[in-house]
Amino acid sequence: MKVLLEKLLVNYPYVAAVILFMIGALTVLTRSNLFKKLLGINIMESAIFLMFVAGGNIRGGAAPILGEVNPKSVYINPLPSALMLTGIVVSVSVTAFALALIVRLYKSYGTTDARRISQLRDEVTER
Repeated sequence: MKVLLEKLLVNYPYVAAVILFMIGALTVLTRSNLFKKLLGINIMESAIFLMFVAGGNIRGGAAPILGEVNPKSVYINPLPSALMLTGIVVSVSVTAFALALIVRLYKSYGTTDARRISQLRDEVTER
């Protein structure tokens, strides 16, 4: 048990990412409010970003900048961080688009509850 706890403490960024992802997934699956679902999706995205950035990190590694650094030092991989910057930009764009759709749904149906919107849509198609 002690060994497991030590491994969890050493790999704390991964543990935090898994916990965040689970919180986001639980929010998406259990809430019917569209704003809360979108918030859960954003929490899941943050967990993915944390996982990738933690994967590119090397303990004791140096920044990959040429200069007066020891040539034998180990460098941190900059690729995951660069890719996550692109992912963050895409995430913000998708979030803005989803918010615009939710506002449009609210104006059309008068609610942001997904179950109620589904009921109202079914009532309209039955007529």
